[in-house]
Amino acid sequence: MPSSSSSPARVPVEERLFSLVLALLATETGLTKSEILSTVQGYRQRYSSSGDNASLERQFERDKDDIRELGVPLETVESPGDAGNNQTLRYRIPKGAYDLPADVVFSAEEITLLGLAATVWREGSLSAESRRAIMKLRSLGVESDEPILGYAPRLRVRESAFEPLSIALERRTIVRFPYLKPGESASRLRTVAPLALIQHQGRWHLHATDQDVNEPRTFLLSRMVGPVTMTNRTFEPVGTDFAAHALDELERIWRRNVAEIEVVPDTDAATRLSKRYGDREPGNTHLSVNYSDLNIIADELASYGPEVLVLSPPHLRERVRSRLAATVAAHSDEPGESSDG
Repeated sequence: MPSSSSSPARVPVEERLFSLVLALLATETGLTKSEILSTVQGYRQRYSSSGDNASLERQFERDKDDIRELGVPLETVESPGDAGNNQTLRYRIPKGAYDLPADVVFSAEEITLLGLAATVWREGSLSAESRRAIMKLRSLGVESDEPILGYAPRLRVRESAFEPLSIALERRTIVRFPYLKPGESASRLRTVAPLALIQHQGRWHLHATDQDVNEPRTFLLSRMVGPVTMTNRTFEPVGTDFAAHALDELERIWRRNVAEIEVVPDTDAATRLSKRYGDREPGNTHLSVNYSDLNIIADELASYGPEVLVLSPPHLRERVRSRLAATVAAHSDEPGESSDG
């Protein structure tokens, strides 16, 4: 019989977020925080029915922010006659608010392929963990949609650097990786002592001590342009709460940087950006957009093309303009170039 002191199996963060979204979609009335923490994959493994769940509750609060940042319309519902009581507050994702837009249609062939894929997914994904969660929810009197709650694919949305950095963190091993800073044409090899892997605004960062300058630095995993290699050197961290400190700093940067933009109504940009930054008022086209990385927000806004106009700041407006100009140039025929294959 396994020891009660054994550590629970680690659930990847994207699997926990996916399970949370599906659980909230599976109920019309919503789930309380206690029901979520005790039943949903990724929380229930660490939940204690009689102990302190403060760290787990903080994790849930961060997860709520993350899925809202991804555009998921998570809402809260207060219990009648018990307004202001966070313990009875219920969380849900209204199905109608998370449906595909009305103008998105599929051909007969596409529908057939989607149906086949859904069948394979459903038959192979109702894991034992999901079945236990369904039974637990039903024991609490919560009706759930079993096929939806049963989906449990292993999503791979993290950068390839995540796993080796995670191992290095556990082993306290110094690592090296090539890192490309914005505006530079060549990467530079960085040697760091990893202190924490953190997710902020949907992106993974490494907080570490840069061995060349012996100072803390935060690196975006998507800018690690080559493999992470472990050295034969280990280290002892000096300090605590590295993740919390790094998140606080990223949050300060994010709140300090604000862009003012206009979006064209009834476009993809309006739908996506309004959910993340707007007040959701019908017809609102002026949005205030926070950002922590100038190049990342410039890439995102430029990807919407003419659906977005950057009003300020001027340096962001210029970055978006240069990206659009580069796109036009890349798709323009060169003089004298034939269009024949």
